[in-house]
Amino acid sequence: MKNRIELAISKGSISKEIRDEHDGFSEWNDQVTKQNHQSIVQIIIDGRGTNAAEKEGCDQLPTLVYMAREKRPGWPHNFKAGAMNSLIRVSSEIDNGSIILNLDCDMFANNADSIQEALCFFMHEKSGHEIAFVQHPQIFYNTTPNDLYSNNMHVIVQVHSSKFNLFIFVFFILRICFDFCKILMINKVEFAGTGSYDAAMYCGTNCFHRRESLSGRKYLKDYRWNSDIEAKKKAGKTSQELEEASKVLANCSYEKDTQWGTKMGLIYGFAVEDVVTGLTIQCRGWKSVFYNPKRAAFLVMAPTTLDISLIQFKRWSDGLFQIFLSKYCPFIYGHGKIKFGAQTGYCIFLLSATVSLLRSFM
Repeated sequence: MKNRIELAISKGSISKEIRDEHDGFSEWNDQVTKQNHQSIVQIIIDGRGTNAAEKEGCDQLPTLVYMAREKRPGWPHNFKAGAMNSLIRVSSEIDNGSIILNLDCDMFANNADSIQEALCFFMHEKSGHEIAFVQHPQIFYNTTPNDLYSNNMHVIVQVHSSKFNLFIFVFFILRICFDFCKILMINKVEFAGTGSYDAAMYCGTNCFHRRESLSGRKYLKDYRWNSDIEAKKKAGKTSQELEEASKVLANCSYEKDTQWGTKMGLIYGFAVEDVVTGLTIQCRGWKSVFYNPKRAAFLVMAPTTLDISLIQFKRWSDGLFQIFLSKYCPFIYGHGKIKFGAQTGYCIFLLSATVSLLRSFM
């Protein structure tokens, strides 16, 4: 498949064989490139009917949709945030399921109970309606025992002798408890800590979302979403009608003069749009959960070369510090909206690269 895609890119056209095999490519012409093409939405399996199930010889299959959002020169595509927002709109037109699972393309499921366990948080009798998302940690399956490139983001806690250094005050407390160097993991310490303040950070993947929270809705105590009413609105439309209506939602011009990217969906303008999006959701009154089960829900491949790791860490460091310097600084944007402990947890994370740089000179 990779070779066929690269061949099509090099030629700048889709072969007749591929056009005939896949309905979604029937509209593509010789001028199509990966940065210049129209929206494609194809319902591969329509789970609303029984034809798909009978064809595959099983009871019932879920709806399966392929989507490629429109890209045109001169129109910003906003990277992953733009793709997520297009998916949110298209899925709302076709299915409108109340829970969205966000995964990266290089991940695979590792725990068959992960969906059921996540739904337990959303369906809790007392607090379930407050939960915006359930964040699982990012677990790598191909790291070496010494984790050469620190993909698991271990934190090496090393205590110094200066009692006047404010940046390592917390390490003195740790020394009282341990009195030796201790290796801690960000998933077990920092993410779990912010989660205890109902403000688990959104990490861009491995996350179950409540659709309303991603669509810009503020949390209201008396609000209850009725999935039956929404499902009935889609029941009368054919798959072709749903496809045509969805293509409009995936157009690059659809978001012009709307709140998408500012108050709705993922926030644009940041290299780490996931963290700032989670913060804005929590500042609208929603709560979030960090869930780290014994058996990881999903596994992902870690970067295998130094240059890829450096690029990734540089993007994270730049993006996190950018949030701290923006109007979304937790101590400003989150004042009176989230707990002080959550504000502090966010800032420790946003300033992690800066603090490590300062410590290197001490």
